[in-house]
Amino acid sequence: MYSIVRPLLFQLNPELAHSLGFLAARVAPVKVTSSVFRYSNSVLDQYLWGIDFTNPIGLAAGLDKNGSAVPFWASLGFGFIEVGSISAQPWPGNPKPRLFRLPADKAVINRMGLNNLGAERVAARLGKLAKGLPPLGINIVKTPDPEIEKEAAIDDFRRSFRTLVRLANYITLNVSCPNTKEGKTFEDPFALDELLKAITEERAETVRNIPILVKLSPPMFERLELDSQIDEIVSVALDRGVDGFIAGNTSTHRDGLNTPTDTLQRIGAGGLSGQPLRDRSTRLIRYLHERSEGAIPIIGVGGIATADDAYAKILAGASLLQLYTSLIYEGPGVVKKIKSGLAQLLLKDGFQNIKQAVGAQYHLPVAGRRKEAERVIALSA
Repeated sequence: MYSIVRPLLFQLNPELAHSLGFLAARVAPVKVTSSVFRYSNSVLDQYLWGIDFTNPIGLAAGLDKNGSAVPFWASLGFGFIEVGSISAQPWPGNPKPRLFRLPADKAVINRMGLNNLGAERVAARLGKLAKGLPPLGINIVKTPDPEIEKEAAIDDFRRSFRTLVRLANYITLNVSCPNTKEGKTFEDPFALDELLKAITEERAETVRNIPILVKLSPPMFERLELDSQIDEIVSVALDRGVDGFIAGNTSTHRDGLNTPTDTLQRIGAGGLSGQPLRDRSTRLIRYLHERSEGAIPIIGVGGIATADDAYAKILAGASLLQLYTSLIYEGPGVVKKIKSGLAQLLLKDGFQNIKQAVGAQYHLPVAGRRKEAERVIALSA
């Protein structure tokens, strides 16, 4: 069905198509979509951070910024849903056009500019959700006002955390977007340390020991152990006791794309997502898993469109996964397709549960290793 609809959608402006898709999602009969996209297999069940995940496939932040279609995402079979990024104050984002498709690369470039309704309005909406939905992650970010700097930036984060914490199963700190007029981000190790100190203090004042995750940028280099900044970032996060990492965010780099250079120049600035980030995010997952000695759960995101893509990230060290761009190119059926294929791959390789496969890429016999995993291992070596 989506193969018929997609050519029509791709004739529209990407943001208009996005808006129409959201309108359809908000009015869709969730009982019907649930019956169409239903798939479960106990091999995919996990218990992390005190949360039961019936499957590891989640919706990535950025698609549903304001939590306006959570029941619909649940009906597609997602094992968890992350909304946001949400800032303390409402923000309109950047001028249009700000969303672009790269069909030759199965990728998207966006410079939406963190448009969202603000923490209070989103909290009011999320507070009305029915019980029984999949686990909900809430992604928070500093309000992108360049006038908010230094201590005020941390206070801005704290305000969002305080407003939304009661509604979330976990909170993600989006530290890999520009946060000041100088273009700095909270991925600066010193700034990140101050932020994590403030947020963990804020958490201590609540009645819930909610998991705090940090979302990182995809790596620029092949060998991450040579990147001193990412090593410092991870050290700070581990020292401050973060509960998990998300690997990773969109990228500003354009190397190796099939899209013509003149097209990319016309598009201009923005964050790249989709297939071109697949291997880079997997390398980051592998690095984080080894660096944390497998003690910190990782959510892998970037270029997941098939069960093999998902399995490679699991073997590299991801416990959970997230999709965004593949929904645009493959349609809503991609969630069920990946879950079903991933369960088959796990069982074929002798895993009784997905947790046994997390980070197992060097322990799995070569005869049973999936081709995609072998390719990623060779690339990461």
